[in-house]
Amino acid sequence: MAEEQTPTEKQFSIQKIYTKDMSFETPNTPKIFTEKWEPTVDFNLASNVQTLENFLYEVSLTVTITVKSEEKTAYLVEVNQAGIFTLSGFSDEELAPMVGSFCPNILFPYAREAISDLVSKGGFPQLLLAPVNFDALYAQHVQAQQQVPPSETIN
Repeated sequence: MAEEQTPTEKQFSIQKIYTKDMSFETPNTPKIFTEKWEPTVDFNLASNVQTLENFLYEVSLTVTITVKSEEKTAYLVEVNQAGIFTLSGFSDEELAPMVGSFCPNILFPYAREAISDLVSKGGFPQLLLAPVNFDALYAQHVQAQQQVPPSETIN
């Protein structure tokens, strides 16, 4: 009689969400508060994945915002929001979008709230970041990786 194989059940759980690092700089205060407020916002995102042990992964999302008014930096805020996630039973093809899109999507609201709080406490008008489509960003990343010739890949 053939041995019956049980399919591996997919499991996802959040073990911990935490702020890994944050900074807020206002290089032109207090003078910036007396000038006309015409802000321009530069928004940058980066994510990182680290394999821990026994199906545990640390995913971190770094959000960096630089706001300038009349070419002077009003403030620079950076938050590195992280989480430890259990991911088991996923194939490599399924795991990559989980840590590259699904987990950052969970972390972003925490980073957005921390940034809003820091900016408000710094004396500036509240900064509300729009939602981010991490699925689209991940798809762009995968597409860009596929277009790089193997000899040019950086290890």
